[in-house]
Amino acid sequence: MDLSCFKAYDLRGSVPEQLNPALAELIGRAYVEITGAKKVIVGYDIRLSSPEITKALSSGLMAAGADVFDIGLCGTEQVYFATSHYEMDGGIMVTASHNPRNHNGMKMVGPESRPISSDNGLNDIRDRVREPFADAPVQGKYETLEVTRAYIDHLLGYVDAAALRPLKLVVNAGNGGAGLVIDQLEKHLPFEFIKVHHQPDGNFPHGVPNPILEENRAATADAVIEHGAAMGIAWDGDYDRCFFFDENGRFIEGYYIVGLLADQFLRKTGPGKVIHDPRLIWNTQDLVKAAGGEAIESKTGHAFIKQRMRDEDAVYGGEMSAHHYFRDFAYCDSGMIPWLLIAERLCQSGKPFSSLIDARIEAYPASGEINRTIADPPKVIAAIEEKYGAGAKSVSYVDGLSVEFDNWRFNLRMSNTEPVVRLNVETRGDIPLMKAKTEELLAEMERLNK
Repeated sequence: MDLSCFKAYDLRGSVPEQLNPALAELIGRAYVEITGAKKVIVGYDIRLSSPEITKALSSGLMAAGADVFDIGLCGTEQVYFATSHYEMDGGIMVTASHNPRNHNGMKMVGPESRPISSDNGLNDIRDRVREPFADAPVQGKYETLEVTRAYIDHLLGYVDAAALRPLKLVVNAGNGGAGLVIDQLEKHLPFEFIKVHHQPDGNFPHGVPNPILEENRAATADAVIEHGAAMGIAWDGDYDRCFFFDENGRFIEGYYIVGLLADQFLRKTGPGKVIHDPRLIWNTQDLVKAAGGEAIESKTGHAFIKQRMRDEDAVYGGEMSAHHYFRDFAYCDSGMIPWLLIAERLCQSGKPFSSLIDARIEAYPASGEINRTIADPPKVIAAIEEKYGAGAKSVSYVDGLSVEFDNWRFNLRMSNTEPVVRLNVETRGDIPLMKAKTEELLAEMERLNK
């Protein structure tokens, strides 16, 4: 049996070769046997294969004795929300997020929407799929569950309605599911939405929604400029990540969004803890400290960030990859809460988006993440540590290698899934130094890779 769709954090693979209804049914059975769940939320994205895979998954869950609560077509965050809000035993979202059109997958959570990944059950589910199953003595029941109203109410709870004023916003769902939520929120907000690639369409007529790819950004940027919008927002297919464009159509690096959201959130909650990834840190640390909070580094990846947030009771967590996590959202990531908070900030400040970002880019210019294919990543990283570590102010290993000097720092880390090394460089207010050190490190990596 081909079980290559099981990854470190979720399931992803081509349909029907790596994931199909027959396998989905077995996964449902295995999920119940391994987790002991009796009540499970199930939802699915806009991919053409999602309804059939979800139906088979639900059959397996019920055959193993669990009751299925089907919330229908949705985003990943609605499964997270429903699982925690209705105090279910677990939830499964059928989605392949930003993978190719012919792919699908699953994201699984347990009670309180705690992630199920390879180190806490996902590998056990995979291994259980290989063995025969017997039906449970009592079959589970199936019912649909309407969660939209409770979910929309929860989202609106993050912003002060009295502070909001009319804004023109470009929203690009990429023909994923985000447009359905925008249509619901629109009734409650004073914003004018310019809708781009708005209708859900699993054929992805404008390409797979993944705004992190530069070639996918033009539609949003162009619409912002054409309509004179205050901001552009774009999502991936299951809208657990959102991406921002300022009023000039400029794409904003996720790093600066983390700092802005941390600042906005701490202004609301008062002193609290903020979790961030170790790739780029100085801007976030500076803003969190100024707002009376405490910034804490965590290993990159949603399972690590969510656990650290629980451990620290953090109010917010952010990764530069456009994942943003909220304590009151079961410590889960949402692609809707971030843009609401930033729209609120634009209304409160009366300033253009660029003015909130430019000063931060000036204070802490960053290279953005640069990927290089490397034959022997551990060898290259060790050699770079040897060269740069000796004269450094500090060297840390929270995630990969972080080396810090007085006025510049870098993080170098291996990909979990491919022979790629990822580099991030930042300085204290020195763009030429940032560019020079980035080029120097890339040249050194290339030399070591020969």
